[in-house]
Amino acid sequence: MCAVVAAALFWSSSYAVTKQVLEDVGPLSIGAIRFTLAALLLGVMVRLSRHRSARPDTRQRRLLYLSGFLGITVYFILENIGVDLSTASDASLIVATYPLMTMLVELFVFRTRMPLLRVTGVLLATVGAFLVVRNGAEVGGSSRWLGDILLLLGGVAWAGYNVLGKRASAGQDVVSVTYYQTLAGAAGFLLASLLEADDWRMPDATASSLLVYLAVACSVGGFLLYNYGLRRMASSVAVNILNLVPVFGVIGAVVINGESIRLAQATGGVIIIVGVALGMIERGQGAAAKPDPGENKPPGTATVQTAAEAGPAPDEPEAAVPVAHGVIDRAR
Repeated sequence: MCAVVAAALFWSSSYAVTKQVLEDVGPLSIGAIRFTLAALLLGVMVRLSRHRSARPDTRQRRLLYLSGFLGITVYFILENIGVDLSTASDASLIVATYPLMTMLVELFVFRTRMPLLRVTGVLLATVGAFLVVRNGAEVGGSSRWLGDILLLLGGVAWAGYNVLGKRASAGQDVVSVTYYQTLAGAAGFLLASLLEADDWRMPDATASSLLVYLAVACSVGGFLLYNYGLRRMASSVAVNILNLVPVFGVIGAVVINGESIRLAQATGGVIIIVGVALGMIERGQGAAAKPDPGENKPPGTATVQTAAEAGPAPDEPEAAVPVAHGVIDRAR
């Protein structure tokens, strides 16, 4: 349990840390640096692993690369720009709706039946997200409102990543899956970062250390901690623990960035968390019998998130059949 709580802490901190780095580094360049470092670390881990699974076939690699591009490049571009325009506290609260977005994607793609409590949870979380976004529009104007909308679109990208990752991860160990996805995500970010080439400059010591933190702690460390904890508890329990991500995220935004929390924003966050909890109840009851793919959640953290097969959160591997991120840096 301590390992999963630590993973949630890492992933939730990524929003406030990213907000700090954005003062010196562009959002696309942050992703390029962060995920290139993460890919290098994961590549070393794959090479040193004594229990590597067989190399994925061509079709699996294509799906892994596509899911990595969607869940890392597209998701974190939306997240980083969204955090830049909005606030770290808004991002931390909005990310709590991502598991429910995944459920909706599964409803339309897999025709998954949604019990009444889950539908109620979706509606509540939607109301909470509306309150958070409306608060952003009232306090920060059109810029913060646009940032909140981009963060919500990031949830859609994350949901698609989970669906693709689930299909591509069969028979692969979680470190290898995460490596292939991170490799594709880093490549996409490197290309995208060329749009900021005119603004490139050497980040100062503080920004550099925070970038290393995002790559090592949020993108790699959070995933490994979650994987360790997941093997020792039911996935439904682990996912519920990850509901701490928005709570930790708001605390981090207040402590690190000095942001203030308004009543409407706090109310929206509480409603989101209640909605997410209701959406998890049915899954928790049936978790022992059959894994639910909707349990994937972003590494909250602006992080390399790993879509776990049937029940993990971003960066969350399933004990038996893993998938990659990263929270949701999964990151989050």
